[in-house]
Amino acid sequence: MRAILAGLAATLILAGGAMAAAAPIPKAVFTDPPADAAHPPRMEVLHIPSGGVEINGVAYLAAGAGVHPTLVLLHGLPGNEKNLDLAQAVRRAGWNAITFNYRGSWGSPGTFSFEGNLADAKAVLAYLRDAAHAKALGVDTGRLVVAGHSMGGWVTALTAAQDHGLAGAILISAADMGGRGASAAAKPAIAKTMATDMETLAGTSPEKMADEVIAMSPRLSFTAEVARGLSGKPLLIVTSDDGLAPTNEKLAAAVKADGGRVEMQHIATDHSYSGKRIALEAAVIRWLQALK
Repeated sequence: MRAILAGLAATLILAGGAMAAAAPIPKAVFTDPPADAAHPPRMEVLHIPSGGVEINGVAYLAAGAGVHPTLVLLHGLPGNEKNLDLAQAVRRAGWNAITFNYRGSWGSPGTFSFEGNLADAKAVLAYLRDAAHAKALGVDTGRLVVAGHSMGGWVTALTAAQDHGLAGAILISAADMGGRGASAAAKPAIAKTMATDMETLAGTSPEKMADEVIAMSPRLSFTAEVARGLSGKPLLIVTSDDGLAPTNEKLAAAVKADGGRVEMQHIATDHSYSGKRIALEAAVIRWLQALK
């Protein structure tokens, strides 16, 4: 009997630990916020100056008076998954969510390029920090966070490493575009990969994109300098079963070695988080709500 009771106690302890480890799903994932007739949520179309053109953006603005913390979402290559469900969930959690299309993509004017993407991200942040725009959109410029998926995670990492005014950064299956190839010998393989992602991009070609990737490496990769830049702000890194986890884990280790605060979460699903959208939204919202 004593052995049975001991085994039962051990089972209950393990079960209790498992239940404690399973954090509840934030209500914002599945519940609309209380109605606010005076200050309802709304959507605004944005035209953001960058590189001599105005790129297209959409602001999902939270309900309630005053300014709100704001998340800027950066899509991947070419951006078939834009994570707009995540934008909506973040807004329900009381944050503004800003989405945009890089120049030369999805109808934004201009020519698509990887270095242009980096410049566009900086331009969006400058636009939101402008006093007139911040007031009109209700943006708390002291609580700006950037988040990027896939190629957008690369843009996020390099942008956040240089922008010390950000309150944090989120990498979702970040693809290190500057680490994909360092020599001309890699061009055919890179161009073949790029050829599958051309349908919404203007002014470029698989060969041009491959040349740019090679030219960027390793100058615009997840370098030690990027890790040092990221160590000064809270960082959430989410990975999946898409083969990119080792690169993300290596970056996380480098940031931690520099004294940075990194939270890692692995979600067992594909690159687009197709079967785990609620898990992704919950992970992001929990992390945002814990920011100080």
